[in-house]
Amino acid sequence: MADPTAARFRLTRMVPRSADEEHRAATPLELFFDLVFVIAVSIAASNLHHALSEGHPASGLYSYLFVFFGIWWGWMNFTWFATSFGTDDWFYRVLTFVQMGGVLVYAAGIGRAFNDHDYRLLVAGYVLMRIGMVAQWLRASRNAGELRRTTQIYAFGIATTQVLWLGWLLIPESPLSTVVLLLLIAAELAVPILAERETSTPWHPHHITERFGLFTIIVLGESLLASANAIIEALQGDGDLASLISLSVLTLVVTASLWWIYFWPPHHREIGSFSRSVRYGYGHYIILAAAAAVSVGVEVEIDALTDEAHIGEMAASLTIAIPVAVFMLTVWWVTVREHADRTVNIAIPAGAALVLADPIIPIPIAITSIVLVALVVILVRHPPLKKDQERGHITGDDSDEPSLATGS
Repeated sequence: MADPTAARFRLTRMVPRSADEEHRAATPLELFFDLVFVIAVSIAASNLHHALSEGHPASGLYSYLFVFFGIWWGWMNFTWFATSFGTDDWFYRVLTFVQMGGVLVYAAGIGRAFNDHDYRLLVAGYVLMRIGMVAQWLRASRNAGELRRTTQIYAFGIATTQVLWLGWLLIPESPLSTVVLLLLIAAELAVPILAERETSTPWHPHHITERFGLFTIIVLGESLLASANAIIEALQGDGDLASLISLSVLTLVVTASLWWIYFWPPHHREIGSFSRSVRYGYGHYIILAAAAAVSVGVEVEIDALTDEAHIGEMAASLTIAIPVAVFMLTVWWVTVREHADRTVNIAIPAGAALVLADPIIPIPIAITSIVLVALVVILVRHPPLKKDQERGHITGDDSDEPSLATGS
C-alpha cells in the first residue's frame, strides 16, 4: 500500500530491507559519514598521545576509553540501522547530516574532556548525534510491519538514555559520577539487546562486515600517518636518523600485518545469529580502540627518540606493544578462532604474548614486526577452514562470494 506522506514529500517508503539483497555495498553517504568519525578518532588519539608522553597513563587511558566509546557506539548504531532501513532519500540524508554535526561537536569537546574533565560539550555533541538516530528509528517504525515494536524500543531506549546523559552532567566529579557513567554505558549497550529480543532487524551480513572492515582500515590508517611523521621528524634532524627511519619502516610492516590478520577470516559468517552479531559488533570496540592506540604508541615512540617524552624507553615501547597484543587477541577471539586450525589458534595468542617482550631490545617494535611477519606467513600457509570443517554451527549467509570484508 502506498504511503501518501512519502509521496507528498518525495520520500522513499522506509521499509525493512532484505538480508539477501544482491550487490549490497557501502554507499557514498555512508563513506561520507565515516569522515567525521575519522576526525573524532584522530583527536582522541592525539589527546591520548599527549597524556602518555607527559607521563599520565591512567587518566589518559580512562578518558580515551570513555571518549572512544561514544565514537564507536555512534558509528555502529547508524551502521546497523542503515543496513536494515537505509533509503538514501533527502530526509534520510538530512538526518544523517544532523548526526554528523553531532559528531563534530563531540570531537570539539574531546580536548576539554581529556584536559579539564569538562564533558559538557562532549555530551552535547553525543546527544545531538543520538537525537538524529531517534528520528531515524521513529521514521522506520511507520512502515516496519512486524518490526514496529523493535523500532519503537530502539527509539524509546535511545531517547531515554540521552536524558540520563544530560542528568549525569549535574553530578560533581566523584566516584559516584564514575559509577553512574558505567551504568549509562551499560544502558546504552542494553538497548539493542532488548529491542532485538522481540524481532531481529534484517541486517545484511556482507554489507555490515564490509562497513566494519572499511572503518578498521580507516583507523589503521592513523598508524600509517604516524609512520610518515617519523620520516618527517628524521628529515628535520630532531632525533637519531637511523632509529626514526627504522621506526617508520617497521610501523608500516606492523600495520600491514595487522590488516592481514584482520581480513584473513570470512567475517560475514560471524553474524549469522543475533548473539554472534553482538559479539562481533561489541568486540569491535576493543579492536578499533586498540587499532587507534597503535598509532598513539608510534607517536609516543617518536617523542622518546626525539627526547620529548617524559617517560622511559621501556614504557614508550609498551605503548605500541600493548595495543598490538590487544588487537591481535581480540581479532582472534571475535573472528579468527572458529575458522582456524590448531596451528593458527596457537600461533596468534602466542604471538600476542611475544609482542609484549618488545621492550627487551633497544630497536623500537623490532620483535613485534618479526612476530607479525611470522604470523602472516603462517596464515598464508594455513588458509581458513572450509565451512564443513569449522567449529560450532554457522547460520545465516554462508556464501563464499568475494568481499572486501572477508578478505577472500
